[in-house]
Amino acid sequence: MLTPPLPPRAGIGLRAEHFVEFLEARPALAFVEAHSENYFGRGGKPLHFLERVRRDYPLSLRGVGLSIGSADLLSEAYLARLAELADRLQPALVSDHMCWGSIGAVHANDLLPLPYTEEALGHVVQRVQQVQQRLGRTILLENVSSYVEFANAALPEWEFFAEVARRSGCGLLLDVNNVFVSAHNHGFDPRRYLEAVPVNAVQEIHLAGFITRQADGASLLIDTHSAPVADPVWALYEQALRRFGATPTLIEWDADLPPLGGLLAQAAQADARLAAAAQEPFDACLA
Repeated sequence: MLTPPLPPRAGIGLRAEHFVEFLEARPALAFVEAHSENYFGRGGKPLHFLERVRRDYPLSLRGVGLSIGSADLLSEAYLARLAELADRLQPALVSDHMCWGSIGAVHANDLLPLPYTEEALGHVVQRVQQVQQRLGRTILLENVSSYVEFANAALPEWEFFAEVARRSGCGLLLDVNNVFVSAHNHGFDPRRYLEAVPVNAVQEIHLAGFITRQADGASLLIDTHSAPVADPVWALYEQALRRFGATPTLIEWDADLPPLGGLLAQAAQADARLAAAAQEPFDACLA
């Protein structure tokens, strides 16, 4: 039986600190998202709570450990656990990041940017197809924030991101905050990124907060998921909705967690913008 798609409204990331309050409050949310790796155990309290939430809410599963761009072989053990979890919970979406995070079985505990070359593009496409065949479903890839670039890059990130979707058939998870952060750090116009992404490929949008640090006399934005969505990110999100239409949108907040009400307030702000977008024809040729 096919799992229904996520509704074009706002959801939040489900965190252990909010489990009990969430189940008691049963907030009016369109969906929740959970980090796949946190539930790879075949039992225990986290999985118990997630299964209870899943009875009443659509679910998106997002991973951080696939390392789709690594030169290491894909981990069959990892894919087996992910497939088992997806079969058990029947999420609407399964996603991970367009990055690498391990090499030679050494894990960096970070989401590292790829060299945007034709060789890397072919490598990622082949691995996405391998993962999709193993899981028996389409996956989404998410753009990451970055602070350095490879000198030998042959493609801008947005063209690489779009081409992965076109060649592999995967969907895209567009993180608007990451687009804004990387655009600031590398000096490109974030609207160019939105313009390059295929409209029909985007199945989920992420919003989050960042912090600012000084480095070598310049300001550096760091994607920390530890603050409210910034005003310029809300503005870029509104531009994204004009291009992609009303799209399921997640509020990410992973560090310095506020009370559950703080996340719900951010989701309400996204919902207001989604409702407005649903009343207007979207502009696939964003100016």
